[in-house]
Formats: sequence, C-alpha cells, structure tokens
Amino acid sequence: MTTFKLPDLGEGLAEAEIIEWHVQLGERVVVDQRMVSVETAKAVVELPVPFGGVVTALHAAAGDIVPTGAALIDVDMGTGSVVGSMPATSDEEFVETVRIDGARNAAPARGRAVPVARALAKRLGVDLATVDGTGQGGLITLDDVLQRAHVPASAPAIAKMAAHAGTVLAPLRGSRRAMANTMSLARDQVALSTVCDDADIHYWRESGNYMVRLMRAMTQACRAEPALNAWYDAADNSRLLLKHIDLGVAVDTPGGLIVPVLRNIENKSPEELRAALVVQKEAARQRSVTGEDLRDFTLMLSNFGTLAGRYGIPQVVPPAVAILGAGKVRRDAVVVGSAIEAHSRMPLSLSFDHRCVTGAEACRFLAAVIADLEKTE
Repeated sequence: MTTFKLPDLGEGLAEAEIIEWHVQLGERVVVDQRMVSVETAKAVVELPVPFGGVVTALHAAAGDIVPTGAALIDVDMGTGSVVGSMPATSDEEFVETVRIDGARNAAPARGRAVPVARALAKRLGVDLATVDGTGQGGLITLDDVLQRAHVPASAPAIAKMAAHAGTVLAPLRGSRRAMANTMSLARDQVALSTVCDDADIHYWRESGNYMVRLMRAMTQACRAEPALNAWYDAADNSRLLLKHIDLGVAVDTPGGLIVPVLRNIENKSPEELRAALVVQKEAARQRSVTGEDLRDFTLMLSNFGTLAGRYGIPQVVPPAVAILGAGKVRRDAVVVGSAIEAHSRMPLSLSFDHRCVTGAEACRFLAAVIADLEKTE
C-alpha cells in the first residue's frame, strides 16, 4: 500500500482545495492518468496518478482544504511503478517537538503545522502547543495561528447574523482565501505609507491606453529613483535593489483578486507590453495562470480607476516595497496662466514600505511617474 501526499505545487502555498476527483475507490489506475483537480490560491491544477495500481482510499472529498504534505490517495501498487517526479512529502516537515513542564517527554507532543503557519507563529509569539489545529489530522494551518493571535470581536455577531433567513455564510476559498491571508501578513509586516498626486494627461495625442503608459512611466521612475524597485528582508534588515522590473498587475476576476506578473517590462516595447498584458489578464480570468507567473514581482500596479475611486491606499505585499494605484481619470478645473481650463487628470496613489523607503525617495519616484505621464506621447 502506498500513500500519495499533496506535493508542494511550487507556488509557496501551504494548502489546496479539492475541486474534483477523476478516479474512484476500487478503480485500477495507471501512471500519469488524470487523478484530481485542485485549486490553489491562484490557479486550478490537475495532478496525475503517481503510482500504478488499485485505489484503496481517497483521503479528502471535493470542497475539502488539504494542507501540503497531507495524504491524498492510497494505491495498492501491486506491480505498478512509482513516478519520481512528484514524491510524497514527509510528515516530518510539519512536526515540531514541544516541551511539557519544561522537560522533554519520552513521548513528545507533536505540534504539526504547515511551514507558513509555523513562521507566523514565531513572529507573533504564539506557542504552537496552545493552538488547536483544524487541518487534517490536527495539522495547524495559517488560519489557526491567526485565530489564536487575533480573535475577531465581531465573531458572535457574524454567527447570529448567519442564522437569519436569506443570509449566506460563504467560507473564503481559492484566491479570496489567499488574499485574506496575504493581506493579514502584509498588514503585520509593512510600515505602510502613501503619497498621492495627479498627472495632467490633457495633452495626450492618443486617449486611453492607460496601462501601457503607466508601465512606461513606472519604468522611467525606477531609473530616476531605484529604491522602490527592491525587495526588503526584515529578518536581515537588508534590501536588494533590482535592475529588472517584474511588474505584478492586479486583475479583478469573478473568483477574486489575482496578480499575474509581467516580466522585464523595462525591455519591452509598447506593443509587447500590451500583448503581454492581454495574455496575462485572460489567463487570470480563465484561472489558467501558472504558479511561475504569480511569483517574484519587484513592483506592483493597481489600475482600480477603471471601476471607481479617485485615490486609495494600496497594500504593499512583501518582499516588494511599493505599489502604484491609478484612480479614475476625470475632468478637473485647472489654472493655466490666468485662465481656467478643463483638463483630464489621472489621480495616483503610491504606497511604500517606510521601513526601507524614505518619503523623499517615494516622492521622487511619483514625480518621475507624473513627468512621464504628462508627455504628449
């Protein structure tokens, strides 16, 4: 009997949701046969059968949240073979030995936690021995640690409201669940500050095309002030200034917010930027974006003005140190010489991590963005 466990899907995520099983109990399966569809925070991934043999157990049902390293399926291999490309993850990765009454017990209690939950517990000073794990087999999840550290005062009211007729209590899944966890971590880590201003785009020779112009302007701003195209390592209290610009672009989808990454935008022409943006936005909306396309952004952009809103306070997501938000373009009264004219202006909100970016650096960056946006073409 061989057990296959949920592998690390390469996205730095600690769990996945079972969407659909493509095999059933008692079925004879072969290596690389389609086995199960799982949804991570950002994408739907299909996992193949790693062992040939007969399915003897399915450890999770559709809708279950499964931590990385937890058992997925048991297969009686018989003469089947094992595929080495997706090895089962050892439970030891999630095991911590805790002390009881100050001494090591001969049969130590085992505080099993997913890595991201263990890291958060250490930072918040939460003793994992005091946390009840809600994951499979008592595994401690990120939500368990957050609940232990920050018990929401509104919980009783939510419970009462959920009992009313016509209300729907919907657990956060997929990208919404990831957003909740990411924003909680970002809130706890980042010393957030925001500076706002407007770019007068009245003299543009071509209207619209906001995203391409914003990306070009951010590239110019990185050259004028490199401090905002960087990663910050809080553990070492150091920053890494980056030459390339991998831009994370916030995309609104029915399933929640997804941030695909456009690579090396500093080397792309306007046509290449436009084409890359179309491809990534469509992939995000179709939930076909890959894990590789969601990682390691050096800078972020949110064009929330396509929906509504003039200014905002966008949230920086570590290890990046800055995000630019573009609000809704409007016609404003502008003083030109001794006259008043109606000009189109784009409101901008630049949030930055004040632990490693100074206010002057942020203002220089924003000024460079504005200067480029205010060019006629």
